[in-house]
Amino acid sequence: MLTSSLIPLLPLLGAVQAAPAEAPNKDNAHPYSAESQWLADPTYGPIPGESDIYNYYWGTDRPFPGNITDPIFPTQDGPPGIDDWTWQNLLSAEWIIFEFYQRAVELFSEDSFVKVGLPQTTYRRIQEIRNNEAGHLRIFQNQISPTSVKPGACRYQFPFTDPISFLALMTVLEISSMAFLTGLVQQPRIASGRGAMIAIAEVETRHETWALIDIWKTDPFGGTSDTVFPYANEILDTTNAFIVPGSCPPENPEYPHPRQRLPALSAGKDTPSLTPGSTISLDFTDPRNQPRFDPYWQYYAVFFHGVVNVSVPIDTTRWPQQEIWVTIPANFETKGVIVAVVADRPGAPTKESIVAGPGVILEQPAALATALLKGGAPGL
Repeated sequence: MLTSSLIPLLPLLGAVQAAPAEAPNKDNAHPYSAESQWLADPTYGPIPGESDIYNYYWGTDRPFPGNITDPIFPTQDGPPGIDDWTWQNLLSAEWIIFEFYQRAVELFSEDSFVKVGLPQTTYRRIQEIRNNEAGHLRIFQNQISPTSVKPGACRYQFPFTDPISFLALMTVLEISSMAFLTGLVQQPRIASGRGAMIAIAEVETRHETWALIDIWKTDPFGGTSDTVFPYANEILDTTNAFIVPGSCPPENPEYPHPRQRLPALSAGKDTPSLTPGSTISLDFTDPRNQPRFDPYWQYYAVFFHGVVNVSVPIDTTRWPQQEIWVTIPANFETKGVIVAVVADRPGAPTKESIVAGPGVILEQPAALATALLKGGAPGL
């Protein structure tokens, strides 16, 4: 699906102040639980890789550390760690993903998925993914230095009410995360941090593969390479659509940091196909945040797929009176995802060159992409 918000139903919104934040004072000015500060000790609670709670917990209650949602305040004075912004961004994003799966565990049951023709193991797999995501919360908390705040959870809103709409959004999120992670892994300056991100990405790939095989009965292979999109924060910004405005702890850092607040990009809802070679109209879906085009400048739709990108000149001179049309490069394989942006230079060589987007075009399964664009989900 080509949409800046992954599902074009929810508004983009602002984030909150940047880290590091001050620790809570002794007068208990912050209405947070004391247990959240115990999480500052990386040895507190079950340790990922050493505890099966992150794999084989089958309850509906929130597993550790997802049951402790308050921010964790600095325990030492000093400047932030050199990679703290990256890990704070990732922890804030992980709270969204954990809550997405936790909400499904609470809302559905094994019978919910069996009744729509899915394997009996589907609900248990979702619980196991939820458990993995809880472990990711703890890993990311421990990557942030003791001189910076570790973001707490906000309140979230997700556009699903039934098993099929949940699984459709799950598939988009899991497959799109590959493009996000290929950019994010370029950010840490400490080599061990890059290694940790690759290890997490491999787990997410397993989640994606399970969904493609068991749920959608489709080829799970994504071609020779997942898509590399270098501006991870731009994809992260689209997930603000799932955050209830004003619900984040005020001590949380800006999410993501830095945040560009680019106009949202989607294909027109009447688009019949999003496969390579299809001609689509570009829709900027947030009326409060529209692009501004210089009538004397040439703009491009830049499509990222695999390890390459292709730039296609577009005519913006008559927009918004006339729609902007572009053809997805026909030479791309129908695998994985394509990430599209509108840029003022071929190849979108810097994040500042991007004027709208990104939008994620889901190629596997292709029918899911067009169904979601029209506001539904295909049958299983």
